[in-house]
Amino acid sequence: MENRTLRHGPDLRRSADLRDWARLPSWTAAVEPVLAPLAGAADSFTGLTGVPVHLPTALFLRARLMGHTPPGRTSAGGSCHLLATADGWAAVNLARPDDTAALPALLALLGASGEDLHALRTAARSRTAAEVAESAQLLGIAAAGLGHAHGSRPPVHARLLGERRVRTLADVRVVDLSALWAGPLCARLLGLAGARVLKVESTTRPDGARLGNPAFYRWLHDGHDSRVVDFATDALAEAVDGADVVIEASRPRALRRLGIHAERFLAARPGRVWVGITGYGRDDDRIAFGDDAAVAGGLTGRDTHGDPVFLGDALADPVTGVYAAEAVARSLAAGGGELLDVSMAACAAALARTRR
Repeated sequence: MENRTLRHGPDLRRSADLRDWARLPSWTAAVEPVLAPLAGAADSFTGLTGVPVHLPTALFLRARLMGHTPPGRTSAGGSCHLLATADGWAAVNLARPDDTAALPALLALLGASGEDLHALRTAARSRTAAEVAESAQLLGIAAAGLGHAHGSRPPVHARLLGERRVRTLADVRVVDLSALWAGPLCARLLGLAGARVLKVESTTRPDGARLGNPAFYRWLHDGHDSRVVDFATDALAEAVDGADVVIEASRPRALRRLGIHAERFLAARPGRVWVGITGYGRDDDRIAFGDDAAVAGGLTGRDTHGDPVFLGDALADPVTGVYAAEAVARSLAAGGGELLDVSMAACAAALARTRR
């Protein structure tokens, strides 16, 4: 088991430089028309905690550190692809080596042959967006039809499952079981508001973001304690037991197999909050990453021909992180006791609806 406190390097302390960069129109101009709902959530978080949220930095810092250019029909990070289909568009995210290895199987499900992206683009044109997305999801590949989650579900669905007790963030211990971007950004904002944050990772499955840009990882987890434990032992339950707020991004059944139950956590002590971040809600097992979740919510840009292009860098991830942090702050101010079911696709859809 490893315990340490993460600190970022001096290169990220020059916040003015980041803000000057983030104002560059190549990234912000396309996103600005849809930001009103997110700005409202950020302002609410500031009103509840006194901590300002600089949205351009939250949304585009990773792109700047990675040297990304604004995306087209391939995402800024290069793994997610918008495919023209018989009835619209679908996004297929080949985010992991196993996803790329599964391309021949995906093409077979679509009634085609081949093993590369070109073959997939060709096959998608004769299938509906739903068929492409559903076939990919059957193989565990994150995928979505454009706007297929563009419904009325709120970004955060709160269920009262425990007793209330009002407390301030300065009195709160946050245990962050999440990975990548959305959950850690939520934890970062709560930490800036005074909460003590402990990041807990599995010895066998560490946060995949560690393989990305080190400076961005340090920025997300600056000042947080870090613990690596064997999830097959009692160490995970012990870490969760000491929390007032838990942030996770797992399928509910996966944690239940480890003996971790959100409902029991909330019932055990007044004022606790549980944050579950998933692609489409806790009752939906489909996986999602930031780019395909944004497409599912209809959160895309348009090229000069009016066809969709990706918007921002895995945009549903940081958007979800801000929504989740605001929901936690609001819940704690009301006394907690809530399970906050946060859907990445619904967070993206909330922004996309501003263009209706």
